Amino acid sequence: MGHLVVLATCSLNQWALDWHGNRERILKSIHLAKRAGAKLRVGPELEISGYGCLDHFLESDTYLHSWEMLGKILADPSTHGILLDIGMPVLHRNVKYNCRVICLDGKILYIKPKMALCNDGNYREMRYFTAWARPRQWEPYVLPRSISAIVGGTTEVPFGDCVLATRDTVIGAETCEELFTPAAPHIDMSLAGVEIITNSSGSHHELRKLDVRIDLMQEALRKCGGVYLYANQRGCDGDRLYYDGCASIMLNGQMLAQGAQFALADVEVVTATIDLEEVRSHRFSASRGVQASKVEPFHRIQTDFALSDPNGLLSLDLCPTQPITPHYWTPEQEISLGPACWLWDYLRRSKQAGFFLPLSGGIDSCATAMIVFSMCRLVHDAFAAGDEQVKADVDFLTRDVDNFTFDSPQALANVIMHTVFMGTENSSRETRQRAKDLAAAIGAYHLDLDMDSCVSAVRSLFGAVTGLTPRFRSAGGSARENLALQNIQARLRMVLAYLFAQLLPLVRSRPGALLVLGSANVDETLRGYLTKYDCSSADINPIGGISKTDLKGFIKYASLSDHFRLSNHQPFALLTDFIDAVPTAELEPITETYVQSDEADMGLTYEELSVFGRLRKIDRLGAYGAFTKLLHRWTRSGYTPRMVMEKTQLFFRYYAINRHKSTTLTPAYHAEAYSPDDNRFDLRPFLYNVNWPWPFAKMNEVVEKLEKEQTV
Repeated sequence: MGHLVVLATCSLNQWALDWHGNRERILKSIHLAKRAGAKLRVGPELEISGYGCLDHFLESDTYLHSWEMLGKILADPSTHGILLDIGMPVLHRNVKYNCRVICLDGKILYIKPKMALCNDGNYREMRYFTAWARPRQWEPYVLPRSISAIVGGTTEVPFGDCVLATRDTVIGAETCEELFTPAAPHIDMSLAGVEIITNSSGSHHELRKLDVRIDLMQEALRKCGGVYLYANQRGCDGDRLYYDGCASIMLNGQMLAQGAQFALADVEVVTATIDLEEVRSHRFSASRGVQASKVEPFHRIQTDFALSDPNGLLSLDLCPTQPITPHYWTPEQEISLGPACWLWDYLRRSKQAGFFLPLSGGIDSCATAMIVFSMCRLVHDAFAAGDEQVKADVDFLTRDVDNFTFDSPQALANVIMHTVFMGTENSSRETRQRAKDLAAAIGAYHLDLDMDSCVSAVRSLFGAVTGLTPRFRSAGGSARENLALQNIQARLRMVLAYLFAQLLPLVRSRPGALLVLGSANVDETLRGYLTKYDCSSADINPIGGISKTDLKGFIKYASLSDHFRLSNHQPFALLTDFIDAVPTAELEPITETYVQSDEADMGLTYEELSVFGRLRKIDRLGAYGAFTKLLHRWTRSGYTPRMVMEKTQLFFRYYAINRHKSTTLTPAYHAEAYSPDDNRFDLRPFLYNVNWPWPFAKMNEVVEKLEKEQTV
């Protein structure tokens, strides 16, 4: 039996339907794996088509082009001499499957369909694919004629739940969701003698999620023993998700190699040298032996290929990779890196001229601006390190800039980042100055304007047509007038934002247009504390899935971190002014007795909003269920039962009133498990009975009963 083997897995920045680009990145990963001496290369889920094709998986073209790309890979002699685990969609007997195609030396050994499909949260795999529901069974798959010609005339290959037996070990494949299931395939595979298990994933970033994924892999191997190779996409492949890479290799529950979770490199290959005898030693226990002797065997595809060199055990060139400690970023670091990489992919692949951001002087737009600056920092570092793809993308973005010198992140920001402070008579001098100072610090092209003339024109138009001139509450107007006047300002800012985004490149004698960035956070969206079609309406929103609490933590981190530095290399000390400022929309007149405050307007603190968001989405609780949960939790923190009821009813009433706003949300970076994104993550009605008569009545009964008991 063989001993020392070199194995490779990878993270690829694939793009949905980018057939040529996806193939080239796959080829590059194969070449890098071979250069490292690996005999097995594992790639991400659906890597040929890109994971995020969505309803394009219903089109026959997607399957045709996937086979065409695989054919080109198989026909390329540079891909021979290494075992390849490649992901692509396959149509078998008129049924669509999410598959692993196991290849060697230009031939297909077998095809493994996914057995457990992910169909919750952001995923709808059952909409496109069917799970293979016949464990340990297989049948012949008839190859397309074009592929048959490439693989030497073979017309059929095994299709189903099989494993691969080489001359020195046995290899089995899991796909993404299967790792997360209670009866994961790796359990029976390990008992059946599979020593190397591959997992090809399309797993997205979510704050504080990576440890869950790594813990599952480690726990699986601690019990079962074996080698686990995890591959994943990394990047934005066309929608709200950022796939967060972190390709990993583990042995018996210990991490041997871990790739980057966030990076701009399109291809990253991770390798490790492993002594297979350590797997066999780990599995040497009587209880495991009893279970293994009872397990039904898998059909083994035999191949006359070895991962190990028969003389490798005595080679001083090979040394087993030593365990490392898994690396995790803090939530603040995740915010600084994940959305920044997502923005870079969106910008370079959309071929736009840059970004436009209405900069209000508040913490939300400040966070968006700092994420763009973080992107510029990452690009600067990758450019300096010689990343050829990054260099090509920067050259395109700066192609019309004379004598561009990329000597700092601010240099790129000055080319691509455009900010405007859109003030009114309700804006304070402090917010205007904060916006100006921040724009200068990050290097943005900044403008400062007053839009009172636009607001007055709309207000006067309405008065001329209807005879009613709306007034603010402070001037004796009604609540409806007060709200309407706020909305005029908010919506005009959206109109102006798109005007400036279209024409500012022309002003600067540059081609193209700008992507408008939104800066509404997840908590305000959940509560509906935003104006429909105001500056929350944009092209993309990097903070739309992030809570206010986490954004504050991020800005505090950015004010101190070496990742964020001014042109003079000093820290962003000015960010403390944003942290200390009271969040305000500045849409009402400031008087001696009144200054508008977001939390006062909402009737809930941002921390309370996060709690309701998690109860509603993550804990799957309705209004009454959330109330009973908080009754036990919050009454121990100084709330009375009536206060808990009033907070709960307030949240659910405004959530119901404003749910319709979620149907038009700007596509936002998904970062939080309680996101109200109505596109596919959080599917709910948008017309409610906002009084919630039955659950609210039950709350009232409980509170009245508790209050009576307290008075007795």
